[in-house]
Amino acid sequence: MRITGGQAKGRILAPLKGMKIRPTADQIRETIFNIVGQDLWGLKALDLFAGTGSLGLEALSRGAQSVIFIDKSRQAVNLIKKNLAICGFENSGSVIRRDLRKGIPWDHPLMKEPIDLVFLDPPYGKKAIPPLVADLSTKDVLSPGSLAVAESGKKEKLPLSLGKFQIIDTRVYGDTRISLYAYEVQQ
Repeated sequence: MRITGGQAKGRILAPLKGMKIRPTADQIRETIFNIVGQDLWGLKALDLFAGTGSLGLEALSRGAQSVIFIDKSRQAVNLIKKNLAICGFENSGSVIRRDLRKGIPWDHPLMKEPIDLVFLDPPYGKKAIPPLVADLSTKDVLSPGSLAVAESGKKEKLPLSLGKFQIIDTRVYGDTRISLYAYEVQQ
């Protein structure tokens, strides 16, 4: 697994070695950033169910100012920290260990900054995306025009709208469905 674009392009990430993580394939990550954009200069991102951290690392490589990575596995948290160091992004990435089935840790000090981009890559078939996207839309932490990129199994049907989010694009690659939600500020 490697970084596919930006300043860290080509960096090889630390291997998984026996971990029960399904990392986002290089081709799918490239597709995600072709949809979201290659220049993420100054954006702040949130990588939920971060696993290896590859989505957030790709964002940092493409100019994101900072990324908060959240995963419940101690092994994943250590792997993300290792991958941040491999890519030279230790000062731009923060890692929180949390089981997201208990919700997003809004009370954590790192969660006070506005968020521009959210990645959600939970285990397929667990129906974790709808409640988390709905929760995101109820908090005042999203910047106007924020995007949420949800990765799910191709047979999983996600709602067209969740809270203040609307699906603006959906694509299927192999067994994976990519759904792009746009945040709409309601006045």
